[in-house]
Amino acid sequence: MRLISATPSPYARKVRIALAEKGIPFELVTEVPWNNDTSLPLYNPLEKLPVLLTDDGGSVYESSHILDWIERKYPQPALVPSDDDGYLEAKRVQVVADGACDALVLSFFERARPEPSAAWLARQMRKVEGGLGDLARTLGDRGFMVRDSFGLGDIATGCVLGYLEVRFPDMLWRERFAVLARFADRMAERASFRDTVPYPQIIRDVVV
Repeated sequence: MRLISATPSPYARKVRIALAEKGIPFELVTEVPWNNDTSLPLYNPLEKLPVLLTDDGGSVYESSHILDWIERKYPQPALVPSDDDGYLEAKRVQVVADGACDALVLSFFERARPEPSAAWLARQMRKVEGGLGDLARTLGDRGFMVRDSFGLGDIATGCVLGYLEVRFPDMLWRERFAVLARFADRMAERASFRDTVPYPQIIRDVVV
């Protein structure tokens, strides 16, 4: 398998971590999806990362769908609880973390405009603050986001926090959400997180 990824992408990082945690071999293909020469239109009609290229010539795209695909095709070790309540809670945590990521990505590109909208940025930052607050309350004093074992909820939460570090170093989230800061530090000790630390790419072509 091959995974088309971008170095700062929290969505691609989620998939990379899941593949690593399950011990699934794959080839990493790094692209800048915003450049005009990206290969994404060949594999994903929505031209978004990540894209998992399967051994039979198919493609699987959108990070949450890829994670579901991986979990069904490679169920061990499991990254979601087997019971309905645990599964649904893991999905809820992913929805919150991904929603915060979406708002951060929108904010990143809005800030790149010559005259960014303060109202738009404030609206997106409210979503981020709300999402982080919800994740912090969900975690509480436990070691993991869902139940007592590592899973997709931890991956999703860790990836949004990692994206904050690389794209929004001015946002003092560690001071405001100390429980998430401690969680991020624990996740950083896992090999799958250490090997996928995000870093910026140079976007060559005009985006905004």
